[in-house]
Amino acid sequence: MQSLPVLRVARPSDDIEALLPFYEQGLGFTVLYRFEDHDGFDGVMLGHASAPYHFEFTRAHGHAAGRAPTSDNLLVFYFPDEEEWTAAVARMRDAGFAAVPAFNPYWDRDGLTFEDPDGYRVVLQRAAWTR
Repeated sequence: MQSLPVLRVARPSDDIEALLPFYEQGLGFTVLYRFEDHDGFDGVMLGHASAPYHFEFTRAHGHAAGRAPTSDNLLVFYFPDEEEWTAAVARMRDAGFAAVPAFNPYWDRDGLTFEDPDGYRVVLQRAAWTR
């Protein structure tokens, strides 16, 4: 049996600490690892210990990362179970994050889009991924 690889989504940020409430309290991730001044980079990895993916946010000393290049830079999480989707949306709202209109209206039909402090967006999609 072939095992699946683990996915790491990595991106820079100018303010890692500002991202933590969005990804920890809003999305329910935990800090898996942190590092400081590793070859001029600070960073944090967030996710779920048993998930085959995690997110890494880094800050390069002396380099400005800027904001998301467009409002259509998305991470999409599919929730086929209505109660789980409702709980995920409530967690985002309880953490102080309001939904924003999606750039592509497709995502507003069965989901809600939230924007992190760097301008990157996360869609909580109330549907099963079928493709």
